[in-house]
Amino acid sequence: MEKEFYRIKRLPPYVFAEVNALKAQARNQGKDIIDFGMGNPDSATPKHIVDKLIETVQNPYSHRYSTSRGIPGLRKALAGYYQRRFNVSLDFEKEVVVTIGSKEGLANLANAITKPGDVILVPNPSYPIHPYGFVIAEASVYPLAKKHNSDEPFLLMNELKKAVKECGANPLALVLNYPCNPTTETVDLAFYEEVVDFCKFHGIYILSDLAYCEIYFDDNPPPSILQVKGAKDIAIEFTTLSKTYSMPGWRVGFAAGNQGLIKALTRIKSYLDYGSFTPIQVAATAALNGPQDCVAEVRQLYKDRRDVLVEGLNAAGWKVESPKASMFLWAPIPPKFASLGSLEFSKLLLQKAEVAVAPGIGFGEYGDDHIRIALVENKHRIRQAVRNIKGFLKTG
Repeated sequence: MEKEFYRIKRLPPYVFAEVNALKAQARNQGKDIIDFGMGNPDSATPKHIVDKLIETVQNPYSHRYSTSRGIPGLRKALAGYYQRRFNVSLDFEKEVVVTIGSKEGLANLANAITKPGDVILVPNPSYPIHPYGFVIAEASVYPLAKKHNSDEPFLLMNELKKAVKECGANPLALVLNYPCNPTTETVDLAFYEEVVDFCKFHGIYILSDLAYCEIYFDDNPPPSILQVKGAKDIAIEFTTLSKTYSMPGWRVGFAAGNQGLIKALTRIKSYLDYGSFTPIQVAATAALNGPQDCVAEVRQLYKDRRDVLVEGLNAAGWKVESPKASMFLWAPIPPKFASLGSLEFSKLLLQKAEVAVAPGIGFGEYGDDHIRIALVENKHRIRQAVRNIKGFLKTG
């Protein structure tokens, strides 16, 4: 018996699936596909973190159930990180919870705080869990149109003010993500100050996704919204070790900030999981408390790849901007192919240049004039991709 389930029907077709299927088909035909599609870090987790995992797993006691909200040492380590990096003090007992990756935390918080019909403000384009975590929770998602523009933060504030006027009843929450996936945009502390002031006045929670805060390429490290005075009254922030320490498969993330939101997330998680495997949490503690030269090395790795790709694409005639942060390039579809839209252009790029990317439409309708390129191939492969793309642009 097949049945269309209610919540599944609320989700649109997964647009990345079509590109993934074509990618698999091409590889089955023996084609050498250069894959920039998924933001899946390709470098090894630093040795001292892996060593701590191996050491801890030797103790049979560590094989038992862990704790849903995270072991105390890891929560203390996250609080220590916020103090060092942002000069933000966190109570590790009341203002921090460990999540199984930031994606799980966002989705479970959506279920914890949302009732059917609540309005959630989400920039568009955005990472899919930002709107669809709330769609699954039966909220009404109001998209804040976000075109790639140097004045984006200013334009987003205009969209935010417009949305609150149009919604009638105050929205429950606003989702933010800077450095942004997919658009790579960054903001300064003054932007966060304005947003916090506006949302406090209107009684709107802020959910900030800070997953890429350590992948930046200039002398201005991205700020945390929790640096704003009074932000913890309304804001919760999600971070992850996935990109910073090349630990995507380890699934270690955090939520920090507003005590009420942390309490709600902790409560719902207590019904759903026992937390990550304890040795993973111990190793994650070693990542945060240990030597940080590995973070600088990861940052330099992505910077070098960014420079090779941006220089190569511009030389090939595809005009792209150099991102200030994140592990992505948000590239406008070349004018010659603009009428195709991002999905068809991505398919064409795969077929003709043997390069896989993520179509912008997968991040929302306002992303359909761009594609996202993840910096997850080495410089040799990036140069090969640029050569393939250059040939495609000349003949395509």
